Amino acid sequence: MAAHRKSRHRSAGGHRARTAAAIALAGAATATAFDGTGHAEPEPTPAQVKATVDKLYQEAEVATEKYNGAKEKADAAQRRLTTLQDEAARKAEGLNSAREALGSFAAAQYRRGGLPPALHLALSDDPDRYLDGASFAERAGDRRTAAVTRVREQLREIEQLRGAARIELAALTSRRAELKRHKKTITGKLDTARRLLSRLTAEERARLAGEGPGTDRASRAATTGRHRLTTPGSPVAAPDSRAAAAVSYAYSKLGSPYVWGATGPDAFDCSGLVQAAYRSAGVSLPRTTYAQIGAGRRVARSELLPGDLVFFYSGVSHVGIYVGNGQMVHAPNPSAPVRVAPIDEMPFAGATRVV
Repeated sequence: MAAHRKSRHRSAGGHRARTAAAIALAGAATATAFDGTGHAEPEPTPAQVKATVDKLYQEAEVATEKYNGAKEKADAAQRRLTTLQDEAARKAEGLNSAREALGSFAAAQYRRGGLPPALHLALSDDPDRYLDGASFAERAGDRRTAAVTRVREQLREIEQLRGAARIELAALTSRRAELKRHKKTITGKLDTARRLLSRLTAEERARLAGEGPGTDRASRAATTGRHRLTTPGSPVAAPDSRAAAAVSYAYSKLGSPYVWGATGPDAFDCSGLVQAAYRSAGVSLPRTTYAQIGAGRRVARSELLPGDLVFFYSGVSHVGIYVGNGQMVHAPNPSAPVRVAPIDEMPFAGATRVV
């Protein structure tokens, strides 16, 4: 009995010790939680936010150029589909007319008892006209045979057009699904960047937006650059009037907002600004950076002249218009409008002269 009581005493003591330890741990955890320490993630510094946001913008721009390419192909597929449908509709109208004519001929034959026209003429009351009539009947029969042949050909053509339209529709459906995927990627990255920037104060956001090509420096370049590029004998003159016109257009759009997928006249993405600038000069350029870099003659960085297209990043996902003295006009990203910037602020990938 004594041994039994002693055992119960030790058990109760151990239980009280464990309970006290648990309470102490809980208290410590509670205190830590109220102090805001422990495993809470530290707030990123403005510099870290900028680095992350810049990366998100660059990734979004890659997706934007893929979106632009897919949209260009989707628009082309839509135009081809519309053309095929219109052509099929026109041929169907012609087919219906031919069928009506054949139907009228068949009805007339039925009313005559199904006898061929030559036999009707042979049994007529005017045999002197038999030979002339028989010749006419043969020609009429030939024409009907040719009409049936044309109907069959029209049927084949319409079926071919409809088959081609089905292929274009499948391509268009695929392109639209691709557009949806790229759009989701773009909006997701831009939303993430927006949330990160919202953690900063207005002053911090303004300071980050002014880094790189400073606002004052960009404004001075915009003011003096236009005169420099249009003055005869300028050391950085554009190679011809079309390049000068494209540069002038780009300068006229300084301050316009960046909007992905936009080609102007009031908002642009990077390749949209380039395309619009050269369109104003009468030069047609492809829609995407990937295609624009192959649209002219490649030039070395040391040979750059105003109007040349300058490309950045290993994936050639960004483009600007060179304006001389190491500067370009470009549409940077949603946090900054169209502006003048040095070409060395991003990894240089190559340049093209399109005129």
